[in-house]
Amino acid sequence: MTNIANKTYEATPARHVAFLGLGVMGYPMAGHLARAGHQVTVYNRTASKSIAWCAEFAGANSPKHAETPRLAAQQADLIFCCVGNDDDLRSVTLGADGAFAGMQPGAVFVDHTTASASVARELYTAAKNLGLRFVDAPVSGGQAGAQNGQLTVMCGGDQAAFDAAQPVGMAFSKAFTRVGESGAGQLAKMVNQICIAGLVQGLSEAIAFGQQAGLDMNQVLEVIGKGAAQSWQLDNRGKTMVADKFDFGFAVDWMRKDLGLVLDEAKRNGARLPVTALVDQFYADVQHMGGQRWDTSSLIKRLR
Repeated sequence: MTNIANKTYEATPARHVAFLGLGVMGYPMAGHLARAGHQVTVYNRTASKSIAWCAEFAGANSPKHAETPRLAAQQADLIFCCVGNDDDLRSVTLGADGAFAGMQPGAVFVDHTTASASVARELYTAAKNLGLRFVDAPVSGGQAGAQNGQLTVMCGGDQAAFDAAQPVGMAFSKAFTRVGESGAGQLAKMVNQICIAGLVQGLSEAIAFGQQAGLDMNQVLEVIGKGAAQSWQLDNRGKTMVADKFDFGFAVDWMRKDLGLVLDEAKRNGARLPVTALVDQFYADVQHMGGQRWDTSSLIKRLR
């Protein structure tokens, strides 16, 4: 069972939708779709998770679970997906049991996986050749954003496909925005992760410096948080970093996966990312310290 915050949903026509992948993000995202009044069919590689989800949301329009992505997609106008990586995404879309084999002509596949821009373009083309539509739509906001229905979604793809998905996707979002053609959503998520990597390292050094200098860092964070140093990371992670608490949030392993995508894309497009590459190695140090599942703010552990 997961905690899904109460949310007021915008009135949208009830749709038949599917959700593939019920991890820490997908489980509450699918829950918001059900609570918003949509008829939801879910698929998860471990079927017991799908069955548990259906039991939790049994009062929300009789949700169903399917044994394959193809079966989940058969009656759906919109198929949402949130899995682990490029290979996981291919496994739920392609092949005899993949969602593309079951989708109706004109149906829209909305992928919330943080994946490569190249796989987004690959699947966009494969879908188009089958008379289907594909939107790459990675999210920012973490597990808390998913539970609260307050994710920020960055979308790439055709305008018409985006327009079909956006009203329904607002069930779990505070912003659901098209930023360009196929692949642009994934590229925008990479920009997001570059920003976060630099911010967290800077915040780590600042807190470590202040503690070494004997300052009351909770008080200092309150002060500087009212000025130019303010950021989401400072507001939401500063005090937990001071308290040496990291057993929550966005895991270091996931951040390293994302930064790997960033650095691979930078090799292709020629972007110079010296700070991002350095912070990626700092996260490798945290992994070696046993912090694979610690929150990304655990960068400060290297400095203590």
